[in-house]
Amino acid sequence: MRSMATILVALLVLVGASSTFVVSEAQTALLLQFGRIVKSGYQPGLHFKLPLIQQVRRFDKRVLTLDSAPERYLTSEKKDVNVDFVVKWRIVDAAKYYIAMAGDEQRAQQRLGPIVKEGMRTAINSRTLQQVVASARSDMTAGLVLGANRASQNFGVEIIDVRIKRVDLPEESAVLRSVYERMRSERKQVADSLRAEGEEAAERIRAEARREMQVIKAEAYRDAQKTRGEGDGQAAKIYASAYGGDPEFYAFYRSLDAYRESFKDGKGVLLLDPESEFLRYLKNSK
Repeated sequence: MRSMATILVALLVLVGASSTFVVSEAQTALLLQFGRIVKSGYQPGLHFKLPLIQQVRRFDKRVLTLDSAPERYLTSEKKDVNVDFVVKWRIVDAAKYYIAMAGDEQRAQQRLGPIVKEGMRTAINSRTLQQVVASARSDMTAGLVLGANRASQNFGVEIIDVRIKRVDLPEESAVLRSVYERMRSERKQVADSLRAEGEEAAERIRAEARREMQVIKAEAYRDAQKTRGEGDGQAAKIYASAYGGDPEFYAFYRSLDAYRESFKDGKGVLLLDPESEFLRYLKNSK
C-alpha cells in the first residue's frame, strides 16, 4: 500500500512538473499542440500547459548579431570597395518567427543576410566613393534598416541597426594605387617644401654669419690700422727725438738702410754717377 502511495505521489509530481514552464526575462515562448501554435506572447513568469500533449518553444528576445564576411560592391563611379558590416536584430513576433524560420536562429541569419547585402549593394551603387566613405554613411545605414525591415516583415523579426565597420579598397584596385601615389606625392611636396625652407634658413644664417665675419674683420683691421698708425707715429716721434740731436748720423743711418735694401738679394746692379749723392758715404768711408 505504501509503495502504491509513493508511486502515486511520484506520478503527481511528474505530471505537475510537466504541466508548468517558466519564461525568463530574456525569453519569449510559444505553446504548441501537435505542432500547431496554441498561444504566443508569454510574459516572464510561471505558466501552465497540458502535459504530454502541449510543448513549449522558447526564443531569445534580446538583440542578436549577424556578423557577415566583407562583401565587394561597386560605387556609382564603378570603383570596387570592400564593405564589412554587422546587423543588429531581434525577435518581435514569436509566432511569425516560428512559421517562417522554424525557430532556427541560423536559418534566420541566412535569410536576413542576403536581404541586407542586396540593400547595401543598391545603396552603394547609387553613391560615389567619397559619399560611401565619408558623409553618406549614416543616411545610407538608416535607409538600409528601413528597406530590410520592409523585406523581412513576415519573418517576425526587427532589424534594429546596420553598422558599417569599415570600408576598404581592394588590394588590386587602381583606386588604391592612385590613393597611394597621391599620398606619396603630397608627402613629397611637404618634404620638398620643408627642405626648401630649411635651405633658405641655412642660407640666411650663412649670409648673416658672413656679414658678421666681414664686420668683425673690418673692425679688427680698422683697430689694427689705428694701433699701427699710433705705433708708427710714436716710432717716428722717437726717431725724430733720437736723431734730432745729430742730423749727420741720421743721414748716415738712412743711407745704410738704402744700401741694405738695394743690395739685399745679392743680385742687384745699379748704374750711378760716381759723384752721386747716393754714393757719398761709400766714397768717404773714412
